[in-house]
Amino acid sequence: MTLIQREFDTGTLYLGDVSRVTELIAPGTIDLVLTDPPYCSGGSSLAAKQADPSKKYLNTSGSTAYPEFAGDQLDQRGFLMWCARWIAASTRLLVDGGLHIQFTDWRQLPVTTDAIQVGGLTWRGIFPWDKTEQARPRLGGFRAQAEFAVWGSRGKLRPAIGALPGAFRYPVKIPEKQHITQKPVELMRQLVQAAPVGGLVADWFMGSGTTAVAAIESGRRWVGCEVVPEIFEIACDRIKAAEADHHRAFNER
Repeated sequence: MTLIQREFDTGTLYLGDVSRVTELIAPGTIDLVLTDPPYCSGGSSLAAKQADPSKKYLNTSGSTAYPEFAGDQLDQRGFLMWCARWIAASTRLLVDGGLHIQFTDWRQLPVTTDAIQVGGLTWRGIFPWDKTEQARPRLGGFRAQAEFAVWGSRGKLRPAIGALPGAFRYPVKIPEKQHITQKPVELMRQLVQAAPVGGLVADWFMGSGTTAVAAIESGRRWVGCEVVPEIFEIACDRIKAAEADHHRAFNER
């Protein structure tokens, strides 16, 4: 795939794979990696794992409401090796003390904690994202109500960032979703606080652009990539709208 670059006032979005995009970024320039890669956790058999994400992760099986995202068919060992490679490439781009925050679910939580350490980060912990009681129930067991973020740093932590919360509770807003696994903007707006105002936030799996939107709204710069052309265009549209809203709000002060 030809690497396409779309420039915005607040950042740059690439249509391309993380392995290529990280080669374009200068080392020691990113303050925060905040990313939500494919979990590769759906399906308990090889055939089931090869199914489209909509059939694995949506209650309405086979729904065409959202574009299918790529890269969700790896087994656990493949997922570990893949994550370790792009995390290692990403880690060299972080400033000293810069943070890496990566979403995962309960199935891939153990291997994700391994991957960030293999990738050269100092593992600092995990925190939950409580999706509230709207999350799907599990008859005979516990509701699938939480996902998790594994976080680490390049070297020592930066005390200037301050103390951040250790748990977050935000529902998924279905009417606002344009991606199968889209996170709430309110959640991402909280997490970009791990970068200083004016700092650079990277998302290597940008999806529908939520990390960029949160960065724009919070006064941070951003950079990222998305590999599916249809989803890339959705992200571009959301980013343009977020920048327009931000400029309008600034001019009305």
